[in-house]
Amino acid sequence: MKKELRFGFALMAIILAGIVVFMPWGEMTNGHMGLLMLALIVVAIMLGFPTAFTLMGMGVLFTWYAYDSVNPDIAVTQTLDLMVQRAYGVMTNDVLIAIPLFVFMGYLVERANLIKQLFTSIHLAMARIPGSLAVATLITCAVFATATGIVGAVVTLMGLLALPTMLRHGYDVRMTAGCITAGGCLGILIPPSVLLIVYGATAGVSVVQLYAGAFFPGLMLAALYIGYVIILAKLKPHMAPPLPMEERVVPLADWARTLSETVSNKALPALLGAFRGKRNQGITTGLIARHLVIVLLPAVTWFGAMGLIYREVTAAPEVVDTAGLVEMGMEAAAPAEPQAAGGAGPQAEGIQEPPEAEGVQEPPMAEGIQEPPVAEGVQEPATELGVQEPPQALAEPAPPEAAPAAAEAPATPVEAALNAPTWYWVVLAAGTLALAVFYGLLNFARLEIFKMLLSSFFPLSILILAVLGSIVFGLATPTEAAAVGALGGFILAALYKQLNFGVLKESVFLTAKTSAMVCWLFVGSSIFSAAFALLGGQELVEKWVLSLDLTPVQFLLLSQVIIFILGWPLEWTEIIVIFMPIFIPLLAHFNIDPLFFGLLVALNLQTAFLSPPVAMAAFYLKGVSPPHVTLNQIFAGMMPFMGIQIIAMALLYIWPQIGMWLPTVLYR
Repeated sequence: MKKELRFGFALMAIILAGIVVFMPWGEMTNGHMGLLMLALIVVAIMLGFPTAFTLMGMGVLFTWYAYDSVNPDIAVTQTLDLMVQRAYGVMTNDVLIAIPLFVFMGYLVERANLIKQLFTSIHLAMARIPGSLAVATLITCAVFATATGIVGAVVTLMGLLALPTMLRHGYDVRMTAGCITAGGCLGILIPPSVLLIVYGATAGVSVVQLYAGAFFPGLMLAALYIGYVIILAKLKPHMAPPLPMEERVVPLADWARTLSETVSNKALPALLGAFRGKRNQGITTGLIARHLVIVLLPAVTWFGAMGLIYREVTAAPEVVDTAGLVEMGMEAAAPAEPQAAGGAGPQAEGIQEPPEAEGVQEPPMAEGIQEPPVAEGVQEPATELGVQEPPQALAEPAPPEAAPAAAEAPATPVEAALNAPTWYWVVLAAGTLALAVFYGLLNFARLEIFKMLLSSFFPLSILILAVLGSIVFGLATPTEAAAVGALGGFILAALYKQLNFGVLKESVFLTAKTSAMVCWLFVGSSIFSAAFALLGGQELVEKWVLSLDLTPVQFLLLSQVIIFILGWPLEWTEIIVIFMPIFIPLLAHFNIDPLFFGLLVALNLQTAFLSPPVAMAAFYLKGVSPPHVTLNQIFAGMMPFMGIQIIAMALLYIWPQIGMWLPTVLYR
């Protein structure tokens, strides 16, 4: 028997033994039946039963048991009603519409065939860094996983492309497998992530805020992976040998070689100098101009973006004077009161009828714009009337005592318009310095690599930024942004001449298959959660947790350890839809933000794809690996990256602003 099967059967035996030993068989309550249902679900899933239908089947069975224990006559009717209500509630959840659209975008981008060119250009750009092929693999996985969000597709494609290349250059098998599997799993954390949509729908947390919060933790985890690979390659060069010099050479066109030898080796000075009369060496002006535009593109993009940001952060807030409207609304609601009281008060001014003494006569035309007579002492001065225009609209000058207030009123917007926040100048200085270093290092060989990146990396980046930017900055809902992303993937596949009926048919079929799986999971988990609550399982768990008298830190540690352990036998979808409804109600007691808890869970659930025996990323990679690459080697290669995930969780807990800063700035 294989080790994986032995491990799985041993785990199931432990669960069943725990049920037999700890279940109070003589004093079984409905709450204990709920816990029994939870344990049986885990065992059934580990035996290979379909998750969604297992959840539905056991949910219906135990729901009927809960209703039957109260009123057997209507138990069947109540059970069927609950099934219909839960299924209808899931199908009317607008958030779930984003799932098929993002999945469709991912399958189309995958078929645009960008990954090979992307990997080649990145590993040439990183050629001087230790472990350059492994670093290029992680960056390619992160970018492609962000664009697709489909772990199986990224791991499979990188297994076909990067694994043979890295093994051919003498890279360690375990390190190679760990880089591909860990990098491919980043798609379930970095937005647009289907996991975050599922968690948001389950926990009732804004998907927009989850996307904003997961952005920096995802980048942090990718940076930790890259840092680990670089340090390992530096300390143990035999595990990641440097590329031979002949593979670092980038062939140059004749015109580039001519300018490099006669004008300058640096691209920007050479192109600028080539415009000077005979120094263009017979190269057409159009060719020089096109490449000059490419060279200047980073500077134009950077300063253009920072200019737009400056305008936003320094724009004076629009001040809308609603004082008149408020007064009119108050006046309109008040007339009945003075009349009922038998007299006129301050509320009766402005839009009231003339005093009774004047009868029904209209005021003389000559007096229509005059001040009220002094004898009417109950009236306020004319400048205070609700029907008057604001002081700046009057022909008369404002009274002296009102002048200082009028002069000081616009001071705050004007001052705000002149001062950008400190972080803006820090970002501008850092970006400008990086741009100067970029141009200082940009020779014609690097220009060729930059052009390769433009044709592979930047189309994906633009698509990702368009989708995420429209969500994070409130320009579109996740569903609307997903529709834009699906259209972008369609256009991208067409531009790279990979769009045909076969590709479209396959993408639609796979999208429908994945979306159906997720939606059935939601239906099953909704029925299961209802049964668990009806039996009192949730109440029993809450009482047990509260009886432990845990601090918030201890509760977080306990919950994350449980999720980490569950990630070994279960997939992330099952953990989210089954166990999150148990943890979420406890967060309010411990004063834990569900958004922050969701970010920790998203980091933690990276292990669901990397931990045996149900490490799907390992099986995806094994399916496309050479025969000499064993599953045990792949599992061993994933272990250090699981340790890095735990470090990332610790960093996020110690400095929660890594995840909470962006949502706080944008939405709170």
